[in-house]
Amino acid sequence: MLRFHPQIRRDVSTAIRHYDSISDSLGDDFWAKFEQVCHQVEAHPERFHFDPSGWRRANLEKFPYHLLFYEELDGVRIMTLRHDRRNPRFGLRRK
Repeated sequence: MLRFHPQIRRDVSTAIRHYDSISDSLGDDFWAKFEQVCHQVEAHPERFHFDPSGWRRANLEKFPYHLLFYEELDGVRIMTLRHDRRNPRFGLRRK
């Protein structure tokens, strides 16, 4: 089961708005890649490497973004969606 930190919605919306401002279809492409990596994380969380934060990291294909997440007893909790060039501490204080 996938669980999302409440601020993930804002993280995703901000990225989609940015890509929509560039191209009508780019925001849709971003959403598709976000959903794809979420399904991969849910199916096989152990295949993703650990970030220096101690959480696992999953990169989005074609986009300079990644998810940080950790495994729980009954699933996975996605904590942040972060741009690759964003401050590496962004989202780490989320609980």
